[in-house]
Amino acid sequence: MLSLSIASPTTVTFPPKPTSQIPKPSFNGVQLRHSWPVGAPQQLQASMGRPSSSVVMMAKRDQEMEEIRAKSTEEINEEVVDLKGELFMLRLQKSVRNEFKSSDFRRMRKRIARMLTVRRERELEEGISKRLSRKLDRQWKKSIVVRPPPSLKKLQEEEAAAEAAEAEKSA
Repeated sequence: MLSLSIASPTTVTFPPKPTSQIPKPSFNGVQLRHSWPVGAPQQLQASMGRPSSSVVMMAKRDQEMEEIRAKSTEEINEEVVDLKGELFMLRLQKSVRNEFKSSDFRRMRKRIARMLTVRRERELEEGISKRLSRKLDRQWKKSIVVRPPPSLKKLQEEEAAAEAAEAEKSA
């Protein structure tokens, strides 16, 4: 019981807070264990040993990063330009409502980001500050010569081959 005394001679008492009659559980978490029945199929047990798809994707990502790190900085810059051109072509296909894989957008953006990350890591190793890096990046972007992306070149070559084949048939 709680009592409160005030300057006056009267005393005010408050009844105790009612405690809940529900006991507090001692449950702190969940522990999962695989228990296989005696006649469990072997395929089900074998499937539990396989790595999940996220593990496989991480392995692919690591492999891709190793491939990127093996390239020189100039090769990375060239591929970034090509991928940005491919991304532009995808946007054009989307705007004219041609068929395209929507997953290509994300895949290309991620690949570009990985390449730029590796390029920045190399700059950091050389001791280039963020400010100087931005300046160099602006200069690099201004020096880029606009050229058609590889997919457009391939498409133009296929069209030229088709026209040559038509010219041979008509001649």
